[in-house]
Amino acid sequence: MEAVLAKYENQINAFSEFLEDLPDVDEPVWILGARYDLKTKKSELLSDVRSRLWFTYRKKFSPIGGTGPSSDAGWGCMLRCGQMILAQALVCRHLGRDWRWDPEKRQPKEYHRILHCFLDKKDSCYSIHQMGIAVHRSAQMGVGEGKSVGEWYGPNTVAQVLKKLALFDDWNTLAVYVSMDNTVVIEDISKSLFLITSGESSPTSPLSQRPLDWRPLLLVIPLRMGINSINPVYIQAFKECFKMPQSCGVLGGKPNLAYYFIGFIDDELIYLDPHTTQQAVDTESGSAVDDQSYHCQRTPHRMKITSLDPSVALGFFCKSEEDFDSWCDLVQQELLKKRNLRMFELVEKHPSHWPPFVPPTKPEVQTTGAEFIESPDKLFESEEEFEILNV
Repeated sequence: MEAVLAKYENQINAFSEFLEDLPDVDEPVWILGARYDLKTKKSELLSDVRSRLWFTYRKKFSPIGGTGPSSDAGWGCMLRCGQMILAQALVCRHLGRDWRWDPEKRQPKEYHRILHCFLDKKDSCYSIHQMGIAVHRSAQMGVGEGKSVGEWYGPNTVAQVLKKLALFDDWNTLAVYVSMDNTVVIEDISKSLFLITSGESSPTSPLSQRPLDWRPLLLVIPLRMGINSINPVYIQAFKECFKMPQSCGVLGGKPNLAYYFIGFIDDELIYLDPHTTQQAVDTESGSAVDDQSYHCQRTPHRMKITSLDPSVALGFFCKSEEDFDSWCDLVQQELLKKRNLRMFELVEKHPSHWPPFVPPTKPEVQTTGAEFIESPDKLFESEEEFEILNV
């Protein structure tokens, strides 16, 4: 009986709770690069939002590392948001931005394969198990926030975790680039896109020996747009990011409350909220996933942009080199030339005063996460190592 109720929890809540409807305004709504007129395209807008993969807290999955937590309620919200921004990139990669989810229709096999990447089990490449253990290993190596599984993480830490896990994902061959010091370096991105496996060429090989195929790119830009709250001078540029066709959303929220932002209307952000605890879905490898609980069938949540915590991570997906070049042009035109105070910089060459850039490579030895140690119950706030933008 519990499993049946869990299956329909999303739909039951949609009708049992009082949900605030979208406002009746003349301003267009922007969702991940798509523009909607509320007066004429409201159903299309809601279909778009429902089609985004929605990852929430889960319970009753196998203990992380064998002895760790079996639920991420209370600490995994930013990890779930990280799953959502990555899932959006994979959907665009395999199904296209215009793909829509219809519960009454059979979904393509690529869709179910994407879902399998995020199931709550240790052998799913982007599961809560793999993400939690990746953060823990980073802490052991002195990287990141020094936190264990069971604690709250910020957007920059989750972005670094996605970059690490993508190295083990042979199906999607996705390159994840996380910018540093508010600066996107085109030269470093080019080096990151070389597909490197054992026996293949390296970035130091002669150009004629290097692989020439462009890998799909998830570009993540961690920023801190203020000290205690977002500086109003960045708001318009922040909104412009959601208008770009390459927009993959934003990781952010409030202290200890992470949300996945997918768009805006007027002065409000639209987001998917992971703070709903659902039962873990148990599906055999290769089979179709019972996907009802992976789509939010409620009116989208909204919050004032001014209420946003200044620590965020912007996400963009570029499927092709032409797509990336187009994004660079948009950044130059809409964010850099029009704004006196820039959210981030876009430069051609690796800064000479920086340490040499080393593209991430897949480790020779993979571990299962069985070495995971204790998980504390206490939650901690996340104050990340961001450079403060000049205000």
